[in-house]
Amino acid sequence: MEVYINDIAAFLPNEPVDNTEIEDVLGKVHGNRSRIKSMVLKNNGIQKRYYAIDRKTGKLNYTNAGLAAEAVKRLNPSENFKINDIQCLCSGTTIADVIAPGHGLMVAGELGIGPCEVISTSGICLSGVTSFKAAWANVALGLSENAVATASELASSLIRSDFFEHLPNDPDFKNHPVVAFESDFLRWMLSDAGGAIFFSGKKNAGRKSLRVEWIEHVSYAGQMDVCMYAGGMKTPEGKVTGWRELDSLQEAIDKNFLALKQDTEVLGDHVVRLTVNEALTRTAQRRKIKPEEIDWYLPHYSSEFFRDKIHDAMAEVNFKIPYERWFTNLAYKGNTGAASIYVMLEELFHSGKLKEGQKILCYIPESGRFSVAYILLTVV
Repeated sequence: MEVYINDIAAFLPNEPVDNTEIEDVLGKVHGNRSRIKSMVLKNNGIQKRYYAIDRKTGKLNYTNAGLAAEAVKRLNPSENFKINDIQCLCSGTTIADVIAPGHGLMVAGELGIGPCEVISTSGICLSGVTSFKAAWANVALGLSENAVATASELASSLIRSDFFEHLPNDPDFKNHPVVAFESDFLRWMLSDAGGAIFFSGKKNAGRKSLRVEWIEHVSYAGQMDVCMYAGGMKTPEGKVTGWRELDSLQEAIDKNFLALKQDTEVLGDHVVRLTVNEALTRTAQRRKIKPEEIDWYLPHYSSEFFRDKIHDAMAEVNFKIPYERWFTNLAYKGNTGAASIYVMLEELFHSGKLKEGQKILCYIPESGRFSVAYILLTVV
């Protein structure tokens, strides 16, 4: 059964935060400015982002589930649409508000939605794709007449200075920063958003829809070490010790197990090679697609640092798409993790730039343990 995207919505909390304001909103750990902020911002090319933080109080003013719910409330797939018309709700995120129950159930609770099927998907950036796929498959198999996928991130909850104030304040700060590089790096990379996509078996009447052609999702986790993670600590041998292996929760707090971390050395060595050189080659062969058939290329990359590397890797595997056919809003909407592809698709979908018959290729890599998804959509 063919499946169509009838509407896409995004929610970016509060006012945009530019590069000069970040530490005013997130705070300075023990009053110290980050030594690496300027370097990271120069490389990632992000100029503005959004945080679910009240500037007056410094407190969170949205939950993760709340961000997803706000996006769902902005959907308008048809005249007289109501939230209770949703038959299946699929929600993905990196770190939910609570360990249990599932994130999707918390989103449903925020919406106050009537009885319906609810699915929660976990992961990092690809949790948004797996919720997308679950919603799409539900409609494609005729299990429901419609479905909504959401993706959201509340990264600011983990990168506020308050989250690190418990760490010892070394007086020799210049030589021993309070926040380890693996976590401090992410403070200048991540931001908040919610996104929602409405799927049904019927295309829109009188306006454009997107037909989902296919979704390719492959993971190299069986061959690769962990790269991005939270709730654990990586040993020199590459093994990750989880917080539940410790003797107490206090030990997990003291050793900063709960902080989000990224092994940037592993990231740089493998992310483009695996998700482009290998996975794109695999996808092109399996799906019989050619670069000249793609009108819009939507790459979710975390940093402008990877832009040319991805372009060149695509050229190496004979799948070069010129930059004029790329669409990204990283610079002014930030890296919102699982929600990023939703935020990109929402802007393009409502831009007036799409023409019937155009094909959109989405590229969503995940550095958690190196996975990637490609999605092909057609404008109808």
